[in-house]
Amino acid sequence: MCQSCASLSRRGFCGGVALLPALPGPRRRNGLLEPALRVTSTPGAARTVAVTLDCCPGRFDWRIANVLEARNIPATIFVTEIWMGWNPGPLAFLKSRPDIFTLENHGAKHLPPVLGSAPIYGLPVAGTLEAIRAEVLDGAAAITRATGRQPVWYRGAAGLYSPEAIPAIEALGVRVAGYSLNSDEGASLPAASVAKRIEAARDGEVIEGHINQPHRESGAGIAAGLAALHDAGVRFTGLSQTAPATA
Repeated sequence: MCQSCASLSRRGFCGGVALLPALPGPRRRNGLLEPALRVTSTPGAARTVAVTLDCCPGRFDWRIANVLEARNIPATIFVTEIWMGWNPGPLAFLKSRPDIFTLENHGAKHLPPVLGSAPIYGLPVAGTLEAIRAEVLDGAAAITRATGRQPVWYRGAAGLYSPEAIPAIEALGVRVAGYSLNSDEGASLPAASVAKRIEAARDGEVIEGHINQPHRESGAGIAAGLAALHDAGVRFTGLSQTAPATA
């Protein structure tokens, strides 16, 4: 789930990963799909989670980045082309630590992959399958220009998809990145609530949050929650051996 830097609050909404759980299909919200994604470790292994953070249009939250770097916690960062253009310094930092940060696709213009014309959480939507494909492909091309690497994953703005959008995106050779734990409700929750959610992450959770809102409380909660997981001996993994639950 993702919002632009000026959007409204929202409520409700690598290591050797050996096995994938039986995953449910996407959650449905008012006719739209919210894909789920989980990972799991081998039996008897430490609790394992994957950290994924969205860079919607906005700035960069060094509170979170500093914890990830200091503790060598791998994280998948979903960047928009807009964010990369606004934040050359933070982008250079992320690129300097490929051992920790993997940059994936959050779209070119941060348009939800939704058909029609009704906004989603205040965001204008792509509207057509052609525009959805352009959002995905243009975002991927921007990452390739910036990094020399072709992204594998795409997470749409707002984390919601028209049913027709998911097969159209996957037909481009792209994997749709859902999640299982929404940590900050679009960077709208207070720090204590975010930290509590993250600290309670179960084995196999794919954690979603935002690293583009340095002036909101939620970022401090993400930093504190990740530090607490690390202190608890949680094992962090990337997305390379997961699969989206899209059916």
